[in-house]
Formats: sequence, C-alpha cells, structure tokens
Amino acid sequence: MRVGLFFGSFNPIHIGHLIIANHILNETDLNKIWFVISPQNPFKPAHTLLNNYDRLHLVNKATENDPRIKASDVEFKLPRPSYTIDTLNHLQEKHPTNEFVIIMGSDSFQNLNKWKNYETIIKGFQLSIYKRPGFEIVNNINASIITTDAPLLDISATYIRELVRQNKSIKYLVPENIELEIQNNVFFRQKK
Repeated sequence: MRVGLFFGSFNPIHIGHLIIANHILNETDLNKIWFVISPQNPFKPAHTLLNNYDRLHLVNKATENDPRIKASDVEFKLPRPSYTIDTLNHLQEKHPTNEFVIIMGSDSFQNLNKWKNYETIIKGFQLSIYKRPGFEIVNNINASIITTDAPLLDISATYIRELVRQNKSIKYLVPENIELEIQNNVFFRQKK
C-alpha cells in the first residue's frame, strides 16, 4: 500500500490541509494519507502548540468520516525534537509492507537540504510536492518527485488562532465539528 505522510503541527487542522489531502488522493496513486502530528517541529517553538493529544483529537475528528485519511501520533513516542528521518525509519520498521511517500509544499521542498539526513530521505523516499505561490519547484538535489497543482487557500493555523483569540468566527476555515470542538474546549483563547 502506498501511504502519503503529511507532516505538520496541525495547530489546528483546517480546510486547507484537508483540501490538499483530498486533491493528492484524487490525483496520485496513493491509497491513504496519514496526517503525522508533530509534537515539536525543530523549526517552531514548542510553547505555541496546543497540547499534543488535543491536536490529535482535532485531526481525528476532522477526518473521522474519510477512511482514506487517518491521524498518526507516531512522533509522540519518538525522541524530541521530531526529525523526519527518525519517523520514516520507525514507520518502515513497523510497517514494512507499506511504501511511504512524503507530502510537502514547494516551500518546504526548497528547504529540504536543511533537514537532518536529507540525503537519506531523498534516496529512500518519493516526494509528493504541491505548488505554493512564490516557491518554484527546482529539483537540484535529484529527488524522486511527483508534483501537483493542489487548490490552495490563503489561510493558516496562525490566522485561525488569532481569530479565536479575538473572539471572531472561524466558520468555513475549519470543518464545522472542529469549530465546535475549539469553542467547547476553549482552545487557543490564551495569548502565548
């Protein structure tokens, strides 16, 4: 089975993430996509993140009616900060019959050479890259890539968190059940 790994903080998951996942499933030969929730991105401060299990809960809720997509907490059990190469090695050990493909935006692809052991990643894994405005896909590292023009929305989790802090509506930016979860649990209300 070919499984796409969509790494991120998902702080919170929003419609943009889900549209990209759906598009990639429709336009490639991937069978499933796993949203890999990162407890700590090495490039982001940890104190800005909602609790790991609350973010996992939100991703589970957002994808509960789509059997093609699942939330993965694999990085919760690995040493921190989370490095993609360590996660990939762990997943290959646990799921030897799966073929894993890394999903990333063209902005992340431009920075791939800054990742820990990126040479090992591009040798062992295919990359599914969706184009982001202002970031051309230039493959000067000889990676095996699939590119797609996923429909993109100009929204971010940062923007959603700010709206919540200002007590403004996040309707249509996140699935309805996620909006309710954020409201009912008073997520993102405190300025960090």
